[in-house]
Amino acid sequence: MSYLIIYKKNVFVKMDSKKTLVLGASENEERYSNRCMKKLKLFGHEVVALGLRAGEVDGIKIETEKILFENVDTVTMYMGEKNQSGYEDYVLSLNPKRIIFNPGAENQNLFSVAEKFFISFT
Repeated sequence: MSYLIIYKKNVFVKMDSKKTLVLGASENEERYSNRCMKKLKLFGHEVVALGLRAGEVDGIKIETEKILFENVDTVTMYMGEKNQSGYEDYVLSLNPKRIIFNPGAENQNLFSVAEKFFISFT
């Protein structure tokens, strides 16, 4: 496990660096997924990305194939419910501790399945 030391108001805070999968990643700087990847990297988190188009954001490669990334703590969803149908089993296979459904990515079916697997979600 890696740690990130943040200097804030004369205090050093030791934080866990957690791997996050950004699902629905985009090179388009107007997209929130792009902003999310940059912010996570800035705060020292390991970021992996999966999108419809290959690309790169701040050195983070956007994959197009469903790679079984290891030790994924969080999946943050930037795909609408209609586009998620082919990814539900994939997300569960990563065994994340939590799934973040960003606005427009809410999915009642995946909420229910995540609950059964004791995966927290917001």
